[in-house]
Amino acid sequence: MARLFGTDGVRGIANTELTCELAYRLGQASAAVLASDVRRPTILVGRDTRISGEMLESALVAGICSVGARAVLVEVMPTPAIAYLTRYFEADAGAVISASHNTVEYNGIKFFDKNGYKLPDALEDKIEEIVQNGLPADFDMPIGERVGRPVRQRNAARRYVDFVKESTDVRLDGLHVVLDCAQGASYEVAPMVFKELGAHVSCYYHEPDGTNINDNCGSTHPQRLCELVRELGADVGFAFDGDADRLIASDERGKIINGDQVMALLAVHMKETGALPTNTLVATVMSNMGLELAMKKSGIHLEKTKVGDRYVLEKMLADGHALGGEQSGHVIMLDYNTTGDGILTAVQVISAMVRSHTPLSRLASVMQTMPQSLFGAHVADSRKYDYEKNAKVKARIDELEAKYKDIGRIVIRASGTEPLVRVMIEGPDQRELDKDVYALAKLIEKELR
Repeated sequence: MARLFGTDGVRGIANTELTCELAYRLGQASAAVLASDVRRPTILVGRDTRISGEMLESALVAGICSVGARAVLVEVMPTPAIAYLTRYFEADAGAVISASHNTVEYNGIKFFDKNGYKLPDALEDKIEEIVQNGLPADFDMPIGERVGRPVRQRNAARRYVDFVKESTDVRLDGLHVVLDCAQGASYEVAPMVFKELGAHVSCYYHEPDGTNINDNCGSTHPQRLCELVRELGADVGFAFDGDADRLIASDERGKIINGDQVMALLAVHMKETGALPTNTLVATVMSNMGLELAMKKSGIHLEKTKVGDRYVLEKMLADGHALGGEQSGHVIMLDYNTTGDGILTAVQVISAMVRSHTPLSRLASVMQTMPQSLFGAHVADSRKYDYEKNAKVKARIDELEAKYKDIGRIVIRASGTEPLVRVMIEGPDQRELDKDVYALAKLIEKELR
């Protein structure tokens, strides 16, 4: 049986793969595992704006309360806000109902421990065992006054906004900022942060109706943000994803600044200001080769992990690094938060602009992006890890690895959250890259459907 947890919690199509029954069992199991040494544990629960969120929240909370735990509901809130608020309110764990950058039919449930960190595999395995096999036979199911109950925390958004604002010592007066909130969880808190720091804010995609989350907007579709920055003559634009743990920016010229470029400029700025203690940036194998060249030129060491912000975080914690992330826009700044935080990262980017009196285009020029092509092959979810076992696919991969051996590289990986196999190739010729990536992706689709 496939593992229930992917690289970012449990995710699937809501009401068929991620059912209310599964959410209920996850509620029971998470409370039993994450707060096993607490008599009356507290689980903080938040969600994004998608239509299935309240349905799954009800089921998850019912499971939490059924084992005697207390559920604290903060309603629509960014994922990184749950990580912070779990610590702030001294909860025993946090839970987020969100499918991040995915389209509306998907949803997910992910957990944080009491310190605001995503769970290691071992803890997820314990939760999964209870989900699949039920609570232990000797588990004392509460009755009467021992049954848990949900409560609503009304000032959570205010506390998170203040937390993000407190991460900087600069004012943004006179700066024009365009925000794309992806019709997601940042739609209220992101405008509050930038307005209260003094910026003139033009906000778009901030009217969620439950069905329009990530719909041709947000960090996965930043083209309109770039157009708006140019049309409005703004200084900078920021696009978040559905749960606001990712950031993709636009410079003042309307050019996309991706996660690799954000990490590069922040690493250089932090080194210059003495805020990069180990002189190291942590990224993944999917990061562009240009990032490695930029860090080498700036005298900064680059560590690479396998794909997934959880693995970046593990490396950062193990070796004491302050900055890490992914090309997709997950940027982790451990001096401030325990997980990727799109709004906080945006504040740090614009703070670097203000402190250095430098536009984003110039800050981002520390990294020159190498030609890269990326395509997602849609496959059967149960077969997405089989690409190395298929003879035709493996033969084509071997051919491409030989072709790009001395001039680039090829990276193929199964998505941890979607029924996709992602194919990425870097090399000198963009047209050739696009042709090879597309052909390989279509072969994988044909063989693994």
